Amino acid sequence: MKVLVVGSGGREHTLCWKLGQSPMVDKLYCAPGNAGIAGVAECVDIDVLELDKLAKFAVDNAIDFAVVGPEAPLCAGLVDVFKAKGIKVFGPSKEAARLEGSKDFAKQFMLKYNIPTAKAASFTAATPAEEYIREEFAGGAEGIVIKADGLAAGKGVCVAENEETAIEFMRSCLDGVFGDSGSQVLIEECLFGEEASILALTDGKTIVPLVSSQDHKRAFDNDEGPNTGGMGAYSPAPVVDAVTMEVVNSQILDNFLKGIQAEGLDFKGLLFVGIMVNEHGPKVLEFNVRFGDPEVQAVMCRLESDLLDVMLKTAEGRLDEAELVWSDDPAVCVVMASGGYPGSYEKGFEITGLEEAEGEGAVVFHAGTSFKDGRIVNSGGRVLGVTARGGDIAAAIANAYAAVDKIHWQGCFCRRDIGFRALARQK
Repeated sequence: MKVLVVGSGGREHTLCWKLGQSPMVDKLYCAPGNAGIAGVAECVDIDVLELDKLAKFAVDNAIDFAVVGPEAPLCAGLVDVFKAKGIKVFGPSKEAARLEGSKDFAKQFMLKYNIPTAKAASFTAATPAEEYIREEFAGGAEGIVIKADGLAAGKGVCVAENEETAIEFMRSCLDGVFGDSGSQVLIEECLFGEEASILALTDGKTIVPLVSSQDHKRAFDNDEGPNTGGMGAYSPAPVVDAVTMEVVNSQILDNFLKGIQAEGLDFKGLLFVGIMVNEHGPKVLEFNVRFGDPEVQAVMCRLESDLLDVMLKTAEGRLDEAELVWSDDPAVCVVMASGGYPGSYEKGFEITGLEEAEGEGAVVFHAGTSFKDGRIVNSGGRVLGVTARGGDIAAAIANAYAAVDKIHWQGCFCRRDIGFRALARQK
């Protein structure tokens, strides 16, 4: 089969790496790809939002199956464009992708279908939004969450501990700092507890969870510093025990499936559910309609099944026939980032030690790399996802950091405490 993966990040490198292991793959393309993906797939210089060009490439090259990685082309309707050209594709339709593309749409969906989540209100004007924020804090709220309604590359969320911070961020959204994505804001109750990530496949008839995972969003050790797209992840997440998973299945995933069926949403792809777990059980923080990054690195390194076979059956409405086999070994992904991330950072520094890192038994997934004069250089904020397995979580952590220590470029940094919550639960 000829397979096309759309995207250029660590998620897409991971998917290409895993798809490339399938005996069914004869040719693997990735558009636009990156320096790491070039080692496992033929990269095609087409941007993820050039929908018509991607569809033309798929038709001209007789692509049998397409996998759309990032949220932007999903929300723009690339799946619909591919289907209109007769290309079999993994991913939700444009309408179904609103579950990520609009925080308000997702919240109303959760409430309508009895999916446990935080209370919230939506606003398009600053004055009533400010009044709501002041009332919440006056009522004893310890914090409040402000979300730009649309896609904002993971930066459109503020967890505010006081009125001033909440109001300032709310106004910045409505004043256009995130463009049209911030023309509406969702103001949510702040949930406390421990976060985890649930990835689940669905073909609209069946929904099947993958193994649990947990990412680390803050830039620095001890969960300090600004939020990022994710500084590392591990799988499984011990906070998602059997009791919690039963609630996730019965109250979240089953109700989600009933909801998309009732709404007539064409969803044949991957649902990402961010949850907060506390003494009251799990509640949904957000829906995404694609694999999480860096969670996908840890999860896919534990998958022993043929990913292409599983994805094909999902796209064909035969998910109930798919077999998912997992390694018992935990996996840990440590993100190496450019100095200054998530703020401004310099690009173009040569990355050394990649082969030595893989010699430690790790898999190095590229997120923000490119070629410059034949050398691999950093070209993004999150640059590499160094991922390793081990007999237990401590061994997986040690193996991942042994590989990290082989890699260098000017200004690079990473967190040194990925997996600390899992270790704490072992004591």
